[in-house]
Amino acid sequence: MSEKPIRVLFLCVGNACRSQMAEAILRHEGGERFDAHSAGAIPSGVWPMTLRALAEIGIDASRQQSKHWSVYLEAPPFDYVITLCDPLAHECPVFPGAGRRLHWPFDDPAEAAGSDEEQMAVFRRVRDEIAGQIQRFIRSATKEAMSDEC
Repeated sequence: MSEKPIRVLFLCVGNACRSQMAEAILRHEGGERFDAHSAGAIPSGVWPMTLRALAEIGIDASRQQSKHWSVYLEAPPFDYVITLCDPLAHECPVFPGAGRRLHWPFDDPAEAAGSDEEQMAVFRRVRDEIAGQIQRFIRSATKEAMSDEC
C-alpha cells in the first residue's frame, strides 16, 4: 500500500451522530492507513450519546467537532466521500478531485424516542451497524489501494 493514507469524508445532515461515529471508528480501526473526517450540511454539535456509545467500545471522540461540509471544499482531494443519510445522498456537494462517492444509509439515532436507556439502545445499534460497515470498507479500500499500485 502507498505511504499516503486513504482520505475519507463522512457526511450527514447534522454531523452529530452517524458521521461522527464513522469518523471515530475509522480512525480507531483503520489507524494510519486512513485519514478520516466528517462534516454536515447543518452542523448541530456532537451529541453526548454519540460520545457515550463510542466510549463504550473504547473510542474517545471527545475532541471531535461538528463541522460544515464547506470547510472541506478546498481541502486536498478525498479518495472517498460517503453519505450516511438519505437527504445528503442526493444533495451532497461536489468535492473536486474526490475519488468515489458511496452511500451508506443508517437510521438517525438522534430521532430515537423513549427513556435514556431506550435511546442509548438505538445509538448502540447504529454504532454497531456502522462499525460493521467500516470493517468491510477497510478490507475493500485496502485491497483497492493495493491493486492500484500494481
